[in-house]
Amino acid sequence: MSHVLVIESSARQQNSVSRELTAQFISQWRAAHPADSIKVRDLASDPVPHLDSTLLGGWMAPADQQTDAEKSALARSNLLTDELLAADVLVLAAPMYNFAIPSTLKSWLDHVLRAGVTFKYTETGPQGLLSGKRAYVLTARGGVYAGSGLDHQEPYLRQALAFVGIRDVSFIHAEGLNLGADVMQKGLAKAKAQLADIA
Repeated sequence: MSHVLVIESSARQQNSVSRELTAQFISQWRAAHPADSIKVRDLASDPVPHLDSTLLGGWMAPADQQTDAEKSALARSNLLTDELLAADVLVLAAPMYNFAIPSTLKSWLDHVLRAGVTFKYTETGPQGLLSGKRAYVLTARGGVYAGSGLDHQEPYLRQALAFVGIRDVSFIHAEGLNLGADVMQKGLAKAKAQLADIA
């Protein structure tokens, strides 16, 4: 049995293409892998705070010197990191906001990219500790950006995931969603066909 972790980051609860894609992914995955567990974390309905001095204190201060706020921040970070550590498959739903990922998703990454937990420093540089996991990134974009210099989603997420050892990463882009009905339907249909191939 595998464990699947789905991270939703769209600010929209309704009429969200990235949520539509994750719903299809989950439905198809459950049909193909009925014994697997699926955990969904919604960063819109349950946002993760931005990295701040309180969380840094929770990471770095000795336990007997931590404030209550630092202990609480550390517990939250541990929960998020434990979910990632337990996952065999990671699914990131990432609509494009101003050429990049939502700030809520960046905050989640800031909580789980942790030295000594998901990566470590060595004499030859950082080494990821999460090898063997697979990741799928489902994006929704108003324009067409794949392969262009305006795409700051895929390069960043590939680098962030590789940094912790996740190198088996597949991107599915639903693009052209704001370029008229025909382009939108073609972009969405292409993404859904790619999702069907994964399942």
